Amino acid sequence: MLPNIHKALRELSKSDDFLQITISIKDKLLHFSYYKTLINHEQFHHDLLSFFQISSCEINNLHDLKALIPIEGIKASSDLEEILQRLARGSIFLQMEPHLNEGLIVDIADLKRGHRGYNDTENEYSVIGPKIGFVENIDINMTLLRRALVTEKLIFEELIVGSISKTRIVIVYLEGITNPQHVNTARQRLLDLDFDVVFDSSLLEQLITDNSNSPFPLFLSTERLDRIMYCLINGEVSLLCDGSPAVLSGPVNLFSFIASGEDYYLPWILGSFFRLIRYFGILFSMLATSFYVAILTFHYTIIPRDLLGPIIESRTNVPFPPLLEVLLLEIVIELLREAGSRLPTKVSQTLGIVGGIVLGQAAVQAGLTSNILLIIVALSALASFTTPAFKMSNTIRFLRFPLIVLASLWGGLGIMIGLMFILGHLLRLKSLGTPYIVPLFPFRHKGFSDSIIRSSFTLTSKRFLFTRPLSAKRYSVQKNQDVGDDYNNE
Repeated sequence: MLPNIHKALRELSKSDDFLQITISIKDKLLHFSYYKTLINHEQFHHDLLSFFQISSCEINNLHDLKALIPIEGIKASSDLEEILQRLARGSIFLQMEPHLNEGLIVDIADLKRGHRGYNDTENEYSVIGPKIGFVENIDINMTLLRRALVTEKLIFEELIVGSISKTRIVIVYLEGITNPQHVNTARQRLLDLDFDVVFDSSLLEQLITDNSNSPFPLFLSTERLDRIMYCLINGEVSLLCDGSPAVLSGPVNLFSFIASGEDYYLPWILGSFFRLIRYFGILFSMLATSFYVAILTFHYTIIPRDLLGPIIESRTNVPFPPLLEVLLLEIVIELLREAGSRLPTKVSQTLGIVGGIVLGQAAVQAGLTSNILLIIVALSALASFTTPAFKMSNTIRFLRFPLIVLASLWGGLGIMIGLMFILGHLLRLKSLGTPYIVPLFPFRHKGFSDSIIRSSFTLTSKRFLFTRPLSAKRYSVQKNQDVGDDYNNE
């Protein structure tokens, strides 16, 4: 083992930020090996080097050395793979002559270096509720969860994924609530991975998803702390990925992507109303332009007589058929959206407003499109932003195009064929082995209390049945009612 450790440390010395220093303490030589870019230098000099210089204790072996160092988490090891991994995460490997066949791993990583402290939820903003979000540091994310869920049932299980990156992945669940089958499924899929570098949780999602060929997200990806807390208390499994501010959670159903945190911070009547508006926005975004193409191509007889004149007048100078006219405007909207997302915030806002107005007005005056279609496309793009989950919003944007093509081929029949294909695909999808459109299929009438609408807290005391939790009850409805009755009697 000695030649392997010595050879490995010598290979690491090829990197300029890897240092090896030697000090003498009471005729004992101590060798320190570490990456200077990863460790906490203040702790290293104050708790290690200066402490050895003033210490008068006798040191005969590694056990004496371990008992002497005033730092927690010290581990004696001779495992080369473990030593290399811990060095790469900010630990120091301490050897003492003549016991060079093993050493002490001292964890003094600088957790604040290279990570942002600002953790507001910019991409999932809500007016009401907490603004705390996750960051790229997995240890900080674990601390946030541990402070938010003050229970011994909260379990963190750490795995290493990536043959080159050695990315830390943490499986999070509530023991006694989360079904062990979901935990085992997630763990096994992570252990079976053979990938070189895991850059982000989005890449991890594609690697362990149930169906990588589906445009629908099968894991909930969010940067909001309160959203992951809600997933955990309902029996889901969450995955933290080091270097990523987004946390994955599953199993989920289709309705989980339409729900927003604000639904639970508002009275249930308002929360249900806004959720229904989102469903309407999704349907309008998917079907508005395809219905326009179908009606003008095949079903123009259903247009009311009062509306037929303005449509004919607006399309008089348009040389394109409805299909090309719609695709032209849809592609322009997507170009503006992509350009706005790649530019700084102030520039993107100006580009979105000015570009949309100028291009839209110019397209109408040039006879490339009609006024009515311009209004429909603008409303369709606006409705797509009502989806709280960004990945589901991308799916809605994508499904719009095949429906437009089918509408141009077979009109309303083509739209129905497209919707049947989408429904058939949804029926086959699963998230960690759980049906994707439950409670619609398999039908579970109790699951509708928090799916299409957000019911009162008196009806949501049970956890989601599709997660098959070990404990179905969240809280007592009767006790809450008794508290309310006591206040009313006073």
